[in-house]
Amino acid sequence: MRDTLTGSRIRERRQIAGLRQAALARQVGISASYLNLIEHNRRRIGGKLLVDIAGALAVEPSVLTQGIEATLISALREAAADAVGQQAELDALEEFAGRFPGWAGVLAQMHRRVVSLERTVETLSDRLTHDPHLAASMHEVLSTAAAIRSTAAILADTQEIEPQWRDRFHSNLHQDAERLAESSKSLVAYLDDSDSAEDRRGVPLEDVEAFFDANGHHFPQIELGGESEDIDLTALESQSAKSLTQDFLRLYADDARAMPLDRVQDALAESALDPLQLAARFSVDLATVLRRLAALPDGYLGRPTGLVVCDASGSILFTKSVSGFAMPRFGEACPLWPLFQALNRPLVPIRQRVVQLGRTAAVFDCYAYAWPQSAAIYDEGPVYRSVMLVRSVEDVVQDTQSVARVGPSCRVCPHSECRSRREPSILSEGF
Repeated sequence: MRDTLTGSRIRERRQIAGLRQAALARQVGISASYLNLIEHNRRRIGGKLLVDIAGALAVEPSVLTQGIEATLISALREAAADAVGQQAELDALEEFAGRFPGWAGVLAQMHRRVVSLERTVETLSDRLTHDPHLAASMHEVLSTAAAIRSTAAILADTQEIEPQWRDRFHSNLHQDAERLAESSKSLVAYLDDSDSAEDRRGVPLEDVEAFFDANGHHFPQIELGGESEDIDLTALESQSAKSLTQDFLRLYADDARAMPLDRVQDALAESALDPLQLAARFSVDLATVLRRLAALPDGYLGRPTGLVVCDASGSILFTKSVSGFAMPRFGEACPLWPLFQALNRPLVPIRQRVVQLGRTAAVFDCYAYAWPQSAAIYDEGPVYRSVMLVRSVEDVVQDTQSVARVGPSCRVCPHSECRSRREPSILSEGF
């Protein structure tokens, strides 16, 4: 086993640090003879003593228990799990990494590159389908090219044209050519900027999300009793984005008043996270609890936490992203996400662990809830919204909790047997 070599790693790190055995033993409060037994792998080590030795050697405990090559072994395991049509010899991974560290590093690097490219494909697929600026630019280029072709066809097919008409056609052809050149230049500049920019915006809702991201989804002014109107919105350029941001900030203020930060902190300290218990404790609906939990400062919940809100059509209204989470911003998302399943069962709380499929699967705990908006007039059908809290799962433990397999969208989902598939995946050939 790998942990049987912990003592050898301690000896190696001690020698690198230039410490004598007696000096290290004195620092961690044990005898030199006992440390000698540990370094020769004759005594197991763990718990506080391992942490103290790692601290004295200025390394992470995992470096001593797993070795510096642990990250490489983990990357190779991920590559083997993601392989299409191949079965790797997992029991020989350590031997392979030890005998051929260079080739093992190349394989791990190539796997990371494939994962990165797949994420890029997901993003570009979504943008090419739904980006409004890109769609308008493409329409401009194509319509201008069609106009040039029509004018050129008239000039080429008509034998005799009166001079004034020929001059007019030539003028139109020149103007359309200049317009095509400008449209193409604008399109290329937009794509170049989009590829390099960290903040990709295109519609007011994206501006809203970027504003909330910049503020960490937490507004101390409102937490201290201020109003949503007190928040400075000068960073937002369009009036539509400002209006939408005010709507979300008013909802944030309502949630903060219903669930004050200090009382939420006390509740989380008393017991493990349970949105239903919090809803009962604060006498609010589950949607309020899920929104409020997503707006807590870093460190309150222990794990990265995201949020998604949609309407009854499935259109995403708001997103707080979390690492590894890849739900398309504009439609055509996987219908198996609890966010959309909740719309089929309004007012029924849903808790589901999901595995987001891809080259490297990401696991999340999801809490979802759909509720009707308050009715304004009689005899009018309710308008529903759905909210989903997303919490990343780092240490996956096999238990009795059911797990749902979901994808970002059908186009880039590798689950070929899914009954909800709408179109073939571009990953069908193993990319």
